[in-house]
Amino acid sequence: MRANQSAPSTAAVPREETQHKLDRRSQAAALIKPLDHYTLADRIEEQADALGDHPFIIYGETRLSYAELDARANQVAHAALACGLKPGDVCAMAMENRPEFFTTWFGLTKIGVVVAFINNQINGRPLQHALESTQARAAIVGEECAHNFAQTPEINTPLWLLPDAEKPATAADLQGIGSEFVTALEQASSERVDRRYREGITAETPTLLIFTSGTTGLPKAAIYSHMRWLCSGDVMEVTIDATPDDVFYCCLPLYHGAAATSVTSTALKAGSSIVVRRKFSVSRFWQDVSDNDVTVCQYIGEICRYLLNQDAPAGSHKLRCMMGAGLTAETWQRWVDRFGEMDIYEGWGSTEANTNLINVDNHIGSCGRVPDWNKTNFRLIRYDLENDVHLRDENGFCILCEPNEVGEGVGMIINHPEIGGGRFEGYTSRDATEQKILRGVFSEGDSWWRSGDLLRFDEDGYFYFVDRVGDTFRWKSENVSTQEVASALGDFKGAELINIYGVQVPQHEGRAGMAAIVMQEGESFDPQAFYDLTVERVPNYAAPLFVRVSAAADMTTTFKLRKVDLQRQGYAPEHCADPLYVRDDRAGTYRPYSTDVLAEVGLPPFEYQ
Repeated sequence: MRANQSAPSTAAVPREETQHKLDRRSQAAALIKPLDHYTLADRIEEQADALGDHPFIIYGETRLSYAELDARANQVAHAALACGLKPGDVCAMAMENRPEFFTTWFGLTKIGVVVAFINNQINGRPLQHALESTQARAAIVGEECAHNFAQTPEINTPLWLLPDAEKPATAADLQGIGSEFVTALEQASSERVDRRYREGITAETPTLLIFTSGTTGLPKAAIYSHMRWLCSGDVMEVTIDATPDDVFYCCLPLYHGAAATSVTSTALKAGSSIVVRRKFSVSRFWQDVSDNDVTVCQYIGEICRYLLNQDAPAGSHKLRCMMGAGLTAETWQRWVDRFGEMDIYEGWGSTEANTNLINVDNHIGSCGRVPDWNKTNFRLIRYDLENDVHLRDENGFCILCEPNEVGEGVGMIINHPEIGGGRFEGYTSRDATEQKILRGVFSEGDSWWRSGDLLRFDEDGYFYFVDRVGDTFRWKSENVSTQEVASALGDFKGAELINIYGVQVPQHEGRAGMAAIVMQEGESFDPQAFYDLTVERVPNYAAPLFVRVSAAADMTTTFKLRKVDLQRQGYAPEHCADPLYVRDDRAGTYRPYSTDVLAEVGLPPFEYQ
């Protein structure tokens, strides 16, 4: 282990020690000022000059050095200019994780084009919305994504093909996608474009549009400035002590903020290498980590749970650091027990957030700590779950939470010409931006970003994620966190994953708990064993009243569980093809659904809406 590594613990680290680490992050975050003439492209070129032949992208047998990546990005820049793009234009790109994702993105950045990342799995109305909401002048379409566009005939945006030898498209899918960009690319110079294309661009200028991976409605395009993207790398470099010797593992989709910022920006700043995989693979994860001497991995909590559910051993590896979100205390402990001690930087925030938390102490289960409230724009305010409103005092202002109270995380919006921290850069939609701003929180005229997340903190200042607003439901006069119930039951034998949500029960107040369980291949649901586990792990009011055994999970591509359709279908068999079970406390088990069983346990049929 490195000198900064320590075994995970639930004991509090001295506050001054935590604050010292956080101060280092704050200093790094302040290196780039809003009006600095410094961009993502400038950093790429600096690192290419400094590191030359050092590998930056590792993709299977392909190795792209910093210099080679820069040269290919230059070709993209020249080709984009030849096709008519100019500084300030928005160009969308839809592509899977592969080296061309980086070279295309970085090349467009070199001429001051704003890049809009498009989910490589959407089509129809969501795809049309993505192009319209970003006002893209053109879209570069990876051949592997051509089918999505072929299924969306309403698109008016010019489409430019970027071939993919691994996943060639059919002639039918390529109809309507032009070849002018790839033709220009074949003829383009690898020399750097004139810096004058970026001369009017400052650090506060937008460089990326990244869609939120929301579980409801159409996603919103969050604005990312050069400053915010670069600061992400500056901050995480000092947080994890990254160096050119580190090798990052990127298996989450690059079109999403986590992989595009945390991994890419940090590796670029540190001069590290990135092992890129098209998609996360349970069976290949540890082999990739071992074969490539991976030292740093980004995670989503679901990824860790998938890996823990596999019997295959990890073998020898050099993984020293994990950074991500969604790792519960129970999963965290199981992870280090099985795969060895390592630094785990569990954080809290979002693509569009103007504030964040991060656990720099290896404190199991926590997503961060606030040792000194004077050094953060983050606050936790009381929230009435039942009435969906913020509690306010006699003067009409919000009330700060005390230790162990659940509240909503908010971040004070700071707009200062010389300070980048605290800015809320918002979305391409003004209405969507305004909906995330809470005003008059602690004084007249103040503005705060709403996270929509419920958290709590303990007496030592450690924070714990509870749930999304709306995911916490009330049953039998008790508030139930879907996250906490899912965590408590997550290691149910044979389960691939468990999704907990609240469903309406006619003639009853609040919502009752329901579990959608996906079993591993070859495993079957044992209703008695699941009942016994609920008795052991959760209070009776929090135990799922209903269970549906699903063939597959409905998830976003960043492993966030969708719940809205499940809630709408509830426990109505006519709208749910999955096997259903009903909790029977008198029998001490879950029984297969029937109207007779419902009547016996005193519940009415579900009313589908």
